[in-house]
Amino acid sequence: MGGMAIERIAALAPARVRGLVAIAPVPCGGIRYDTATRQLLEGAADRADLRRAIIDRSTGGRLPPAWVEWKAAYSAGCALPNAFGAYLRAWADTDFSGEIAGKHPVKVLVGKHDPTFNAALMADTYLRRYRLASLEVLEAAGHYPMNETPLALAAAIETFLAALEERADARVPSAS
Repeated sequence: MGGMAIERIAALAPARVRGLVAIAPVPCGGIRYDTATRQLLEGAADRADLRRAIIDRSTGGRLPPAWVEWKAAYSAGCALPNAFGAYLRAWADTDFSGEIAGKHPVKVLVGKHDPTFNAALMADTYLRRYRLASLEVLEAAGHYPMNETPLALAAAIETFLAALEERADARVPSAS
């Protein structure tokens, strides 16, 4: 859920940011959920079974139960329930989209099997707000490409960063 954080940094210190890589990101406009989904997400702060259900759904229900269990246990081990709940409110209910200048190059990476943070949402948010944005769908990933397809994710990031470097080099006048 670091997409919102990178957008905030770019809005607060635009001269210090050369480009953004957003991975299955929550856009800076937050996410509005229906009541049932919101209750499910809020309940996951205290309930491992709900975390497992959310993780399973967000990866397209296609990964082994042992992996889903590992991811849920990792989540529970890394976030206290009150922090988990506060984090949900922060990314779901925050909207600073009016502060986005949209001048930075952005690479948005989403998993094909992520039902929420998908290509359609990114087209309505990142691709609309940033004139230099591009989207790549990682075919074998859901919401957690860093765990599901780490090599494909790294390759996509490295390709984008190399292109940024080439753009920067092209703007520097040669000494000859």
